[in-house]
Amino acid sequence: MGLIFLRSLVFNILFYVVFLAWSLVALPTFLMPRAAMLKVASWWARTNILLMRVICGIKVEFRGTEKIPKGPLIVAAKHQSMWETISLLRFFEAPFFVVKRELKFIPLFGLFIIKTDMVAIDRARGGRALLAVLRRAEEEVRRGRQFVIFPEGTRTAPGAPPQYKAGIGMVYVDCGVPCLPVALNSGLFWPRRTFMRYPGTLVVEFLDPIPPGLKRDEFLSRLESTIETASNRLVTAAQAEQKELFGGIPAR
Repeated sequence: MGLIFLRSLVFNILFYVVFLAWSLVALPTFLMPRAAMLKVASWWARTNILLMRVICGIKVEFRGTEKIPKGPLIVAAKHQSMWETISLLRFFEAPFFVVKRELKFIPLFGLFIIKTDMVAIDRARGGRALLAVLRRAEEEVRRGRQFVIFPEGTRTAPGAPPQYKAGIGMVYVDCGVPCLPVALNSGLFWPRRTFMRYPGTLVVEFLDPIPPGLKRDEFLSRLESTIETASNRLVTAAQAEQKELFGGIPAR
């Protein structure tokens, strides 16, 4: 574990150095169309994947990319780590997230949030703010954008009981566009609430799109079953790999 600690320390230092470097590269894109800044963000994501492999021994696989539909779309992804918020954007033409309002005030990163027209929510305002944000998200989807949403609302540790929220069902019914489920096992490699980065094979799997037209409850049930079944399969395989590599992640 000592070597993993040292590698994680080096990676985290370089992560912020690289973020600053790419932020400076991105400055001219504030005078360009939104797509230019998203392109720089995709380069940043690719750089992080390279660093993960070289420094931490984390290989990244993206499976099922041929299943990604063109045009307006809801992308519903499992959320185990900060990593996927960085790495999913590059697969879509005009993606957007719902983000915490506080992120807009982070130097440089907040400017990225504003320029790429992400949808910010003030959680302190409760249910009314959520409804307003969902309506805004629906408007953006109807304009042809791809809504990348984490149905559980927050990061969950691998193996934790799922807690899917109803909000995505509202957007799905109102927008009438396909929903692309995304499974992953990132929490075993880039866990929440720790700077440790563990080696192995991180997998993101784009699953069969769910067509529009289902009733909300039917959609929510199908979405949760699809994502959880695939994510559990990916987590089980990664845990077996990590056990062979270094004994597995210590219990916390």
